[in-house]
Amino acid sequence: MPSDPGHPFAGNLLLAALAASDVALLAPHLARREHARGDVLFRVGEDVSHVTFPLDRTVATLLVPMGGDRTVETATVGHEGAMGGVVSHGYLPAFTQCVIQVDGAVLRMDAEKLREAKRASPTLNDLFVRYADCLLAQVLQSVACNAAHPIEQRVLRWLLGLQDRVGTDALPITQVVLAGMLGIGRTYVTTVLTKLQDQGLIHIGRGRIHMLDRARTEAACCDCHARVRGHFRTVLGAIYAPDGEIVAVEATEPGTPPPPRPDAILPELREAGR
Repeated sequence: MPSDPGHPFAGNLLLAALAASDVALLAPHLARREHARGDVLFRVGEDVSHVTFPLDRTVATLLVPMGGDRTVETATVGHEGAMGGVVSHGYLPAFTQCVIQVDGAVLRMDAEKLREAKRASPTLNDLFVRYADCLLAQVLQSVACNAAHPIEQRVLRWLLGLQDRVGTDALPITQVVLAGMLGIGRTYVTTVLTKLQDQGLIHIGRGRIHMLDRARTEAACCDCHARVRGHFRTVLGAIYAPDGEIVAVEATEPGTPPPPRPDAILPELREAGR
């Protein structure tokens, strides 16, 4: 069910899914920080010595440099997850660059401390193993989408994924940033967005892209976005609100799969989880 709004770490769904005994293992090592858009959490080749948990509407992206100023997004992470040493067991060099795309607060802890907590709690370890699997699924689906699908569907996939994390129709993303995520030129992305606007799917605002019709946008998108959402539901017990926002994940005993989840929950349950 949606997380308890009184939970000490309710702003991050992974942390909010943990029982009090597991929270106690992490709480002494978590420090809150504020980040602005464009802040780099780690760069390619740097030791990933910390794990970062976005809170509330904070969103980060994992980018692969492609030479020059070009980058391509491989995963978007918001309040449903974490980035850094979460998928490894210690201090490993980063293969990607991690950049804050929607500013806000995060919780940060030493990767070694998380490793110790996972050794102490099978339930906590199981939750992070399942999340790592979902993050990998997102990366793999993004790679496949970038290789196989038209740019219009790639743009819609990325916008839907952002809406899943910020929970609003007005997405705080500029055309320049979107072009960078997709590894294409600003002029090209403007042409694509104008076409989608003419179709009545989005409205281009100043520093914002407004989603006008979630259902029609999902229908016009490729199935990559739905496949990732389905994996989050199956593996992590994710719950989504009617507007698409992910509002809860579930920690279970190791070896116990999360219960089946519907595609959406009622608005009142969504509010109860905040």
